[in-house]
Amino acid sequence: MARKNRSVKKTGSGLKFWGRHAVEAALANPHRFVKKLSGTREAIATLDVPEDLAVVYCDVADLGRVIPREAPHQGMVLDVDPLPEIWLGDLLDKVAEKGRPILVLDQVTDPHNVGAILRSAAAFDAAAIVTQDRHAPPESGTVAKSASGALEIIPWVRVVNLARALDEIAEAGYWRIGMDGDAEETLGSLMGQSKLALVMGAEGEGLRQNVASHCDVLARLPMAPQMESLNVSNAAAIALYAEYTRDRES
Repeated sequence: MARKNRSVKKTGSGLKFWGRHAVEAALANPHRFVKKLSGTREAIATLDVPEDLAVVYCDVADLGRVIPREAPHQGMVLDVDPLPEIWLGDLLDKVAEKGRPILVLDQVTDPHNVGAILRSAAAFDAAAIVTQDRHAPPESGTVAKSASGALEIIPWVRVVNLARALDEIAEAGYWRIGMDGDAEETLGSLMGQSKLALVMGAEGEGLRQNVASHCDVLARLPMAPQMESLNVSNAAAIALYAEYTRDRES
């Protein structure tokens, strides 16, 4: 498949990850370049540390000065480089035949939400998440911590134009369902047997019109009338669960 929609090259001088799950997953990821591990002796003793990795022993107060205030570091901070960029065409070549869902996020900018969505994507065996570079948070320690290790598991594709990316996803054989709280049909009634790309917008704003127009159909999650909507990370978890169980029941 030709590379029609390029992902965006990541820039920056490096990242700091904190917390056990994020640090352990980064150390175990062969695609992640790690530079230095800082932490208390007690915390580092519980990790499987590569022999060639620089280790700096320090106290809790020292760690608190190099990461956001009150971040739950659990006694360890890892200096890393961002993961290599991923091309959408290359990803589709690898996963399209396997039938695992793709999650497309339109202007979901909260790093905690993106991290939680990555965690749900890993739990329910999604193939990847796709975001537009200008309207999504960068890879960061906050995303890594919220993802609880899933940042190292789920491919994250950044594209320049989300509408064009949806066209490319359709060409790979995916049925594109845009999640919209005002849609007439429910998600379960529209899933069918096709490979799914679930397209979700930011909480409050929802899908942009141009993105919605590049979906095959719009669907909503059924819910009690006393609640108007869900946080986007919760909605993503429910939608991915529905697809995960459908695939195993069919």
